[in-house]
Amino acid sequence: MLEISPQKVAHVIVKAREFDAKVDAWEEEGTSDSDSDSILEDFAGDATRSEAAQFIGGLNDDEQANLVALAWVGRGSFSAEEFSEAVETAKSEKVNKTEDYLLGIPLLADYLEDGLDKMGISVEAAEEDIL
Repeated sequence: MLEISPQKVAHVIVKAREFDAKVDAWEEEGTSDSDSDSILEDFAGDATRSEAAQFIGGLNDDEQANLVALAWVGRGSFSAEEFSEAVETAKSEKVNKTEDYLLGIPLLADYLEDGLDKMGISVEAAEEDIL
């Protein structure tokens, strides 16, 4: 039923969490880039978002549609029983790049985790292979 491996979904979850944890960069007098607080700052040259976007963009069309459908199931737009309908809707309503759409969703990682859970797939088992 799911046409994307749980490990690939887990990879997107990890990257989305990294991206969501970032905050806009700010400078305070007397600080340097080596300060521990700067680790979670989002600098212009930071590759966190682009890595996630490249990974999602590298998925085939079916995997991308399944990823979108999982996010929709996770946020409650569709039930797990309506997953096939969600996939078809994702395919037919695609207007923008999937990576841009997904990375623009606040709480994407939470929605994907909830989607996997609602589909009866262990998030922890999927994440074990990539962490």
